[in-house]
Amino acid sequence: MNKHLLSLLILTVFSSRLISQTDDFFESKVTFAGYGELHFNQEQNPKGFTSKSLDFHRFVLFVGYNWTEKWSFKSEIELEHNFVQNGQGELELEQAYVNYHHADWFGFQAGVILPSIGLINEYHEPPLFFGVERPDYHNKIIPTTWFGNGISFYGNYMDFDYKVTIMEGLNNEKFTESNGIRGGRRKGFRADAKNPLYNIRLDYLGLQGLKFGGSFTYNKASGDTSSNKIDIFEIHTQYNYKKFYAVFEYGNINYEKGNFRQSKGFYFDIAYNISDLLKIKTEVIPFLRYTDYNTAASTLAGGDAEKKNRYKYWMIGLSIKPIPEVVFKADFGIRTRDLRSEETKLFNLGVGYMF
Repeated sequence: MNKHLLSLLILTVFSSRLISQTDDFFESKVTFAGYGELHFNQEQNPKGFTSKSLDFHRFVLFVGYNWTEKWSFKSEIELEHNFVQNGQGELELEQAYVNYHHADWFGFQAGVILPSIGLINEYHEPPLFFGVERPDYHNKIIPTTWFGNGISFYGNYMDFDYKVTIMEGLNNEKFTESNGIRGGRRKGFRADAKNPLYNIRLDYLGLQGLKFGGSFTYNKASGDTSSNKIDIFEIHTQYNYKKFYAVFEYGNINYEKGNFRQSKGFYFDIAYNISDLLKIKTEVIPFLRYTDYNTAASTLAGGDAEKKNRYKYWMIGLSIKPIPEVVFKADFGIRTRDLRSEETKLFNLGVGYMF
């Protein structure tokens, strides 16, 4: 055999061997993480009665596995309120999905996933938000944490970050005037796939420290005997630069049928890290929050039916972070119900962590 041809054959075989082994440098590995939070809550109702409680609200473990640089699995299991027995406490599989990351501009997730709606639904570890409890907005308007069975497509291109989700729909027969769509989440349990929910989110990340964007969600929510089309529009912005923090979120839900036809609300946070003024490394962040929401903002009955579920909430608080992954929190607020101007005073203490 011609020696040049032989050399070319050897080089081709060797090159093919190198190409086939490009993943040999990648080592499969398990990822282990988690977060949790302990809360002390004191509430004085409009009649002057005071209640106090101490609760390890959430204990969450995350387990992931990377098969290759592109293929991985991610999961999250949450225990709420220490134990589960006789309808008390909750044990939930909040995430469990196969993830394929083709490139920065495209990837997908399939399994138990989170719709991309608002700032906290996907990123809700205690050190990442102000206040001991998650904002009321993320309870009454955007029901955080919202998860279910489905598939998402995501990516980042030219300072824009997007995510498109198709997942199980809501149960409209569990909607209520006092809690909006919150009770309609199916949480992946033998979820009805007849009418999927569609969610699309777009964020702009082109300025340092700024996230600005919004999402739109549509679902023909269906129960056992009826249905109700809903659409959710929300906008959000978050600005974290040097020592200054600002957050704003607004959401609106429209309902096709029923006595209440609209839920809406907003909140904003302003905060500043004063550690330099105190000449310490520990982050000390006082903050101010204002919230306004109404789960039955528009009803067929009108009048008091629209006032009884509208609340305004002023809050001041403090977050102390000895390290970025650990936070000690305190806050005090007055929540006022529009109907009869009923005031509830709330004082909360908490400690949270993530790893």
